[in-house]
Amino acid sequence: MTDRFIPYGRHQIDDDDVAAVVEALRSDWLTTGPAVEGFEGAFATYVGAQHAVAVANGTAALHLCMLAAGIGPGDEVIVPALTFAASANCVRYVGATVVFADVRDDTLTVDAVQVAALISPRTKAILAVDYAGLPADLDDLRMLCDRHGLLLVEDACHAPGAEYRGRKVGSIADLSTFSFHPVKHVTTAEGGMVTTNDPALASRVRTLRNHGITTDYRQREVAGTWEYDMVALGYNYRLSDIQCALGLSQLAKAPEWLERRRALAARYTRELAALPVRLPCVPDDRTHAWHLYAVRVRARDVAGARRTLYRQLRAAGIGVNVHYRPVYLHSYYRDLGYEPGLCPVSEAAYAGLLSLPMSQGLSEEDVGRVIEQISKACVGSG
Repeated sequence: MTDRFIPYGRHQIDDDDVAAVVEALRSDWLTTGPAVEGFEGAFATYVGAQHAVAVANGTAALHLCMLAAGIGPGDEVIVPALTFAASANCVRYVGATVVFADVRDDTLTVDAVQVAALISPRTKAILAVDYAGLPADLDDLRMLCDRHGLLLVEDACHAPGAEYRGRKVGSIADLSTFSFHPVKHVTTAEGGMVTTNDPALASRVRTLRNHGITTDYRQREVAGTWEYDMVALGYNYRLSDIQCALGLSQLAKAPEWLERRRALAARYTRELAALPVRLPCVPDDRTHAWHLYAVRVRARDVAGARRTLYRQLRAAGIGVNVHYRPVYLHSYYRDLGYEPGLCPVSEAAYAGLLSLPMSQGLSEEDVGRVIEQISKACVGSG
């Protein structure tokens, strides 16, 4: 099996996960039932937050944060340029304006100095992204938010289990979002979570995920009533009991899987140190969750060297990927008037970025093969 394809990320499903899903399928509740509350409670405990609200996916979580914060037309939200499109798209969903900030050259998380310079009277929130699983500079961003009366939203979809200055990601920002897509640490196939310590924000997110209705079907069954009230224009962003049962089973293994990712990252760092690639930077005041292990190619023609390395590794069965093209370079945002050159650090990083395979299911043999192939490709290009 040495020539099988090794994807950049992959879910891991065990027999106990399958059993949990089967149990949910045989229960009286396929949605809005006890597994949802159970998963929310367990996840809140895992990230150290007071409230957690399960939703359909990570993008829905981001959208609900914007809605719960009351952001709309005429408002601005500052977002890092180097991220997945959903981090910015959620601002557009509510009719607000995205203001792109550049990232730090070392960590590739949003540059708080850049953010400070972009704050205007129209700014309503700062949306930080924990790139690849590394927490952003949350204290610096919190200080800016407090000074200007802004909301701090954290896209922590890459970072469950990470810590910033001794505090768990998901318990620090006003609102934090997580994803349970199959390439993430824990999967529910599709799914997401919003965490917060603010009971009013949690209540609003719960209402908005359920059509703007104040109660769900199970709550009405318990209360013995059919009556309900729709108080806002919400969405059907619920997560089913089937998915939450899978999430609960997966979450029980999350600490072990996180340690496995950290061990794999340590091996990459140790054995790739002599190659012409720039390895990830992890400041001493935070821990990394390693959703991605993203290196940057070093070469005179960075983009050309990255393209060649990408093709060689894919041909060798190594499923490298690129995370991310700066969001404003996509056609939709170009059509809105954003232009190249806006965030030069993000653009320079993108030219050389390459994500190596990273998931808890990778064997030592898999990682050895990745290292062997990237070493061969780099030596060959030299």
